[in-house]
Amino acid sequence: MDLDLAQVRAFLATADRLHFGQAAEQLAVSQQALSKRIARLESGLGVQLFLRGGHAVELTEAGRRFLEPARRTLVHADRAVAAARHVDRPLRIDFWGHLFMPMRTLRPVVDHLTGTGPAVETGPGRDLPGVLDALGRATTDVGFGRVHRLGNTAQDSAYTHRLVRLEPVDVVVGTGHRLAGRSEVRPEDLRSSVLWCPAALERLDFYRHFAEHFGIPTASGPANLGVDHLLEQVAADPARCALVPAGMDLPDLAARIRCIPLVDPTPLYAWSLIWRASDTHPGVEQLLRAFADVGGRSRWLEYRPGRDWLPEADVQDYCSGPAAPGGTRP
Repeated sequence: MDLDLAQVRAFLATADRLHFGQAAEQLAVSQQALSKRIARLESGLGVQLFLRGGHAVELTEAGRRFLEPARRTLVHADRAVAAARHVDRPLRIDFWGHLFMPMRTLRPVVDHLTGTGPAVETGPGRDLPGVLDALGRATTDVGFGRVHRLGNTAQDSAYTHRLVRLEPVDVVVGTGHRLAGRSEVRPEDLRSSVLWCPAALERLDFYRHFAEHFGIPTASGPANLGVDHLLEQVAADPARCALVPAGMDLPDLAARIRCIPLVDPTPLYAWSLIWRASDTHPGVEQLLRAFADVGGRSRWLEYRPGRDWLPEADVQDYCSGPAAPGGTRP
């Protein structure tokens, strides 16, 4: 059979959301029209792609087998249209890890590409799962943030990721905190403090590993309302502390908080790029070279075992990744 791309789009939108109403809204069609497209696709293929029961929607085994090839087919079709129209599509980068200010790292690299590399569009993603979803649907080309929890499943093997920066982390405390007068602090000195988290600890992978490794108690607010709100909460309680990127610009409450370097060891926040292993945007290679150029000058991949600290998974990424300017090997 010849695949109808409108039917494939209907299938993918429904498979991504497992909800006919949301898929129809995404495609700007009625739910009835969406259902008809999927029914015609199933009829042509001679298999059932979805199990429909009440409000629940699930992929059948045939639907799961069809999913990734269908996704690749649609990506190729969209690129064929763009090529025929001579459209140079910008390289889209979605970033996450907003607490650690990803644009501080991304902006100089994008500036480095200006005029010599591909046009670049950047936009915020919610978190790693959200950006993986956008990559899978080919609505973005590259993710930038802390990559963790990738295993060896078939889905994970569809992506390639590379460590591009290890950023030192400071501790921030209010002026009433017992450590506020220190010029530097060791992580173990924080054991009598409370590491204040802007969201549930299970959603903050770096915070969780840091607290568990150094035995620091944690607490969190009801919702993540941004960096400024986090710092307000720390400034208001002399027992609280938080982790922030080293050398961050302090907001209006600079008179009420102190940013103090962490030493012996210095925690490092790992930034990575992640992209589709196939159907890669041609600008990805230039982006990687730009990270090597900018990061090499600033020693973004310097890691000193014993003096620096990384979660174990990040150490493995560092040791197994390609050599880069400014980096050292343990």
